[in-house]
Formats: sequence, structure tokens, C-alpha cells
Amino acid sequence: MSRFWFVRHGPTHRDGLIGWTDAPADLSDLAALERLNAHLPQEALVISSDLIRCVATADALATGRKRLPSDPDLRELHFGDWEDRTFKQVAQTHAELSRAYWSDPGPHAPPNGESWDAAAARVSRGVDRLREAHPDTDIIVVAHFGAILTQVQRAAGMSAKAALSFKIDNLSVTRLEHMGTAWRVLGVNHTV
Repeated sequence: MSRFWFVRHGPTHRDGLIGWTDAPADLSDLAALERLNAHLPQEALVISSDLIRCVATADALATGRKRLPSDPDLRELHFGDWEDRTFKQVAQTHAELSRAYWSDPGPHAPPNGESWDAAAARVSRGVDRLREAHPDTDIIVVAHFGAILTQVQRAAGMSAKAALSFKIDNLSVTRLEHMGTAWRVLGVNHTV
């Protein structure tokens, strides 16, 4: 059985859609990091998206744990032309597409970006590589809101729209297990 401990990176304090925008995380809340570190299994492997906010968060959790190289397949959804723009700005320039993107997630993609379905396939590919390379292991994956929700969707067998109804706070833990061919959701958005 593979046990995944998905951790959302530290806060960026940005208002826009920052999918592939390489914004740093604020990791100044040392008490929160200490509580999170104590909650996570000490023998777990640690991996992250290759974006700086995840790399820094994973590095803060890697003390005493084996740190795997960062993986670009674990990145956030790519918002293309919507990167670093607010929801309001996007709605003003792409009203119908932005409405479809959030109300019917899956096939719709921002201009020069990727759809939920494409992102889910990419993140799943990265998670599957981890599962196959490290069977029967606890793996801490420091990732992003959307990336984590694609895996909740997958494990629960729910629609993308249903998955988007979950909240994923910064520095929260979402636990998923995989055994044989089955996934199981053990907890979503747990904060310590």
C-alpha cells in the first residue's frame, strides 16, 4: 500500500491565478511548520512540484527525511494568459470561457493554458511514477490546490466540479492511499 500525504505549499499572499507563476511561499510561521512536521511520518519520502513555493515548503519539511528531486508533473494547473490575473480581471476579458472553466471544469482551457483534464492527467502521471518507484511507502507530496484536488477527484471517483467544492488550505494535509488498483481518501484539508 502506498500512502500519500499531500501538503499544500505555504501561502503566497497573491490575489491572482498563479498556477505556473513562480511566486515564493511565506514560511515565516515556524510554529505551523513545526506542527505540520510533527504530524507527518518521519520515515516518509518528500517530493514537491518544481515551483519555488513548493520547493521551499518541501525543503522545510525534509529535515531527517529523504528528499526526492522536484517533479514538474506535480505543478499547479497552467492558467496560460490568465496567469497572475484576478478572477475579476479574467471574467472581464473572457466572461464565457471563465464561467465554463469554473462551472464545468474538465475540457475547458484558458488561452495558452491547460484544461483541468490535462492537468489531472499530468499530475496523475507523476503520482503513478512515485507509486511504482516507491511501493509500500509513505510519500509527502508538497503541491498546489488544483494538483491536490485532481488526486482527490481520482481517489474518490468524483467529478472535477465536485472536487472543486473542497477547500485546500495552505500547509494543510490531504491523505490518500493506494492498494492494488483501488484508491481511498482518508482525509482532505486537515490542518494541524
